[in-house]
Amino acid sequence: MKIAIASDHAGFELKSSLLSLLRDEGYEVVDFGTESFNHDDDYPDFIGKASEYVSENGGFGIVIGKSGAGEAMVANKYKNVRAVLCVNEENVKLSREHNDANVLSIGSILTNPEEAKKLVLLFINTPFSQEERHKRRIEKIRDIENGR
Repeated sequence: MKIAIASDHAGFELKSSLLSLLRDEGYEVVDFGTESFNHDDDYPDFIGKASEYVSENGGFGIVIGKSGAGEAMVANKYKNVRAVLCVNEENVKLSREHNDANVLSIGSILTNPEEAKKLVLLFINTPFSQEERHKRRIEKIRDIENGR
């Protein structure tokens, strides 16, 4: 499984740390930038590319910014993307089990690198519950995406 990852300048350092973790864990990671601390970088450019990748190819995405809020907003504009801003383990677990979230958004000022690593691994390794009520709700989200 490939994992798309992207950040803005405020998430660049955390992204670098998470890239190392994911590669060490044996995941193939597609890095959509940014490649620097350039404050002129606009997060929708990078987050959009990673989200489009997940939309078209499946798998997981990890997007990182200062708060993670704007990054989640951008990611959720793409069809088949269910992005969630996660700040703790329970939040991550429920987003996967109940919502089949496929993009994790992290705020670099809200989550330290060690906690972020735990959240990322929990996100990737927590399966969707497959419960009918959760499937039904996700289907309703798809209906909204498709204008039904």
